[in-house]
Amino acid sequence: MNSTTLQFGRWPSPLSATRVAAGRRLDGVAFDSDGETLVWLEGRSGQGVLVVADPSGDAPRDLTTQHNVRAEVGYGGGDFTVHAGVAYYVVHKTGRLFRQSLQSGPPTPLTPAFGAASSPCVSGDGQFVTYVHTDEDVDRIAVTDTAGTHWPAILASGHDFYMQPRISPDGSRLAFIAWNHPNMPWDGTRLFVSELDRSGALPAASVPREIAGGDETAIFQPEFTIDGRSLLYVSDESGWGRLACQDLETGSTRWLSEDGTELGTPAWAQDMRTYAVCGDGKTVVAAASRKGFHSVVRIDLESGRHEVVDTLTSTTDVSRIVSAPVGQRIAIIGSSAVQTPRVTDCCLDQGTARIVARSTGETLAIGSLSSPEALSWESADGETAHGLFYPPASEQFTGTGLPPVIAMIHGGPTSQSRAGWKADVQYFATRGWAVLQVNYRGSTGYGREYMLKLRGNWGVCDVEDSISGVQYLAQHGRIDPDRTVIMGGSAGGFTVLQVMVHHPEEFTAGVNLYGVANQFHLASDTHKFESRYTDTMIGPLPETAALYHLRSPGFHAEKIRRPIAVFQGDIDRVVPRQQSDDVVAALQKTGTPHIYHVYQDEGHGWRRQETIEHFYTAVEEFLSQHVLMT
Repeated sequence: MNSTTLQFGRWPSPLSATRVAAGRRLDGVAFDSDGETLVWLEGRSGQGVLVVADPSGDAPRDLTTQHNVRAEVGYGGGDFTVHAGVAYYVVHKTGRLFRQSLQSGPPTPLTPAFGAASSPCVSGDGQFVTYVHTDEDVDRIAVTDTAGTHWPAILASGHDFYMQPRISPDGSRLAFIAWNHPNMPWDGTRLFVSELDRSGALPAASVPREIAGGDETAIFQPEFTIDGRSLLYVSDESGWGRLACQDLETGSTRWLSEDGTELGTPAWAQDMRTYAVCGDGKTVVAAASRKGFHSVVRIDLESGRHEVVDTLTSTTDVSRIVSAPVGQRIAIIGSSAVQTPRVTDCCLDQGTARIVARSTGETLAIGSLSSPEALSWESADGETAHGLFYPPASEQFTGTGLPPVIAMIHGGPTSQSRAGWKADVQYFATRGWAVLQVNYRGSTGYGREYMLKLRGNWGVCDVEDSISGVQYLAQHGRIDPDRTVIMGGSAGGFTVLQVMVHHPEEFTAGVNLYGVANQFHLASDTHKFESRYTDTMIGPLPETAALYHLRSPGFHAEKIRRPIAVFQGDIDRVVPRQQSDDVVAALQKTGTPHIYHVYQDEGHGWRRQETIEHFYTAVEEFLSQHVLMT
């Protein structure tokens, strides 16, 4: 095929802003207790809708037409569950837990309208449901009956945070994870088990017994075995997120995975799941992470033997994995760099996989998309940094010289850019940009030691690794060193601002999405979940006030000299609008080239279709003017 030569960055792309904005989010999936019916959550321009796929093969149908399904404890997650033909879900802005038959009938409220609920978990006999609840910054594990006839009761309280409540198959035990400030859930958490007294109208819990974890060990996702005798969980006590199986009677623990492979993930949201216990009681299926790439592996519970699930080898990022209550059937929400997210139903014993739902129409040719390469490079003080590099991609176009590059910085800062579908990456790669996703020191997925390098060094390691990553690409002749962009949101936006303040000549331009500009405000004005995050990332106040000032780019924004685009949601409660307003006020005083867009009714990230479309169009125009024209 003959190719047409066009300037890098200006290639006509099959991925328009309208097309990106029209995609649906796939936010959760669950099997009903029949082992056949699948329910999943779709995000449609800010509206969360539960969708049911009947085992009869009929077309999927929307279930929650009256409600916007979205839990809002912390960053959300844990929106719904399904049991015995009934969906249990949380309604946006009300915080109420509802139940609704998968077949017919109206929804019924189970809890009163106060606070916020998340992560419903129904007992095996269908009599009660536990959930995470928060009200006026007090968190707890609560319980109510599934008929909604009783006022909810408290099963566990006294810790700052709770997540991932689980009920044993016979309903006699409750497991949950809790932690306290100043820790975040990837710093140190504790796993507890309580005995449940079922003699009353609602269960009552015994004093919880701590069975794993601590201030310097992170525990993630407890799951009871099918016989209820053991509890599985992910622990990073060895330095990697490994799968453990503890006998609840003897306390003995077996390890089912080895160092070097990560089975956990930072719990930024409620009820995240990286593995599932199959209904046969003998098998665990997990998303194993190496260098930013996921593989779906089957683990034999008795022998610990691992094998890759052949029918899912094209999936390189898994955001959700669940199992049916019988057999070896699982469902995942997965994607790859060249494949948009799908809900896939997989029968392990039969070696079959069926696509149940797609987030897009999937009409993009794989050859027109960019595939990532895992990179490592030497950064400051001889330390190693990691990332994923995407070269420009097209079936029709080539460029002369070297391509411009966008260094994309993930949020968190404790997070990771993985090799799944990234609309922002493909939007620019298909236009002739190279993209480097920087997994700077402090990112997860490379072991606990690597993650801990950001403690006290936020605004240092991320800055150094972003700069050195682009320099590495330039030294190896892979990008144009004179056309470089740094782009990021939230903590990634903070890195953008820090680079442009303290290294004003390193990048040609910057793109900042709701970036942290004032660390004092982040410590005092943000939501409860992150209100002590800076204690470990920078230091405790007031002792380290001078350091907070140095790492608050809003105080130094007059040093920014290169063009910058700033985007902000007007109802962002994590990084309030005032932080971006202050940066832009400084840019106006100095006359630094910039654009500023504030999106109404948007919070910490974009949900509305019109916002997403406008954002991509605005960024493309900005880069065309300030980078491609240079």
